[in-house]
Amino acid sequence: MLMAHPVLLRNLVEQYRTLSRLHAEDATTDVRQKLEDVSYTLCVSTGTRTPEAALIAARDRLVDAFGGEDPLLVA
Repeated sequence: MLMAHPVLLRNLVEQYRTLSRLHAEDATTDVRQKLEDVSYTLCVSTGTRTPEAALIAARDRLVDAFGGEDPLLVA
């Protein structure tokens, strides 16, 4: 299986989080479509079938890629 570059993977997770927040605040058609697109790309990039599984897989891969540090934690 092809594996997404860690920087791309981190960017997808950040986009997913941002769009999820926007969707919760104001579920416009545009935001919903963008969230679906990012969810799909994140799933393909991690070899998973659901956004929840993709986020777990992305975190695991990113922790490995960044030497045990969690690059998704933002202070």
